[in-house]
Formats: sequence, C-alpha cells, structure tokens
Amino acid sequence: MTAADLVVSDAPDASRYEARLGDDLAGFAQYEVEDGRFVLTHTEVDPAFEGRGVGGTLVRGVLDDVRRRGDRVEVRCPFARSWIERHPDYQGTVD
Repeated sequence: MTAADLVVSDAPDASRYEARLGDDLAGFAQYEVEDGRFVLTHTEVDPAFEGRGVGGTLVRGVLDDVRRRGDRVEVRCPFARSWIERHPDYQGTVD
C-alpha cells in the first residue's frame, strides 16, 4: 500500500473525512462546523496502517477539499497543525 492508493472523502453524516484503502478504513479526520466555520478537531489512523503516510494523506485531502470549496479551516488537531507547519503551501487555508 502507498499513500496514492488511499481514497480520502468527506463523510458528512459522521462529521469526518475518511481515508480508505478499498473497503478498509485506514484513518479519519473528525471535524465540527461552528458558526459556519469548518473546525478540524482530531485525526486518527488505524494502528494497522501507521507509518505509511495515511495521516499526511488524510490531512492533505481535507485541506484540498476545503480549498476547492473556497473555505478556510480552524485547526485544533495537534497532528494536523504539525503537518501544516511542515507544508507552508497549505497555511493560507488555515485560520
């Protein structure tokens, strides 16, 4: 498995983005919508998929989707905040 094999998509009924490898849930990024603002609260990777780039692929997928919609995101998740600090091209998407 490579990060390119993952499919990241919004699961709005669960208030999260999911990273899937086929039918397997490799990880998710939980979010809330507060006063019309998108707030990323928690990112979690299944232990079976750790160390394979799932978390970074997931955060990138969330931010790409937020950017595509023309929105911005508030980041409360420490993992996502750390990832964004290492990828300055995404800092313009963050409040």
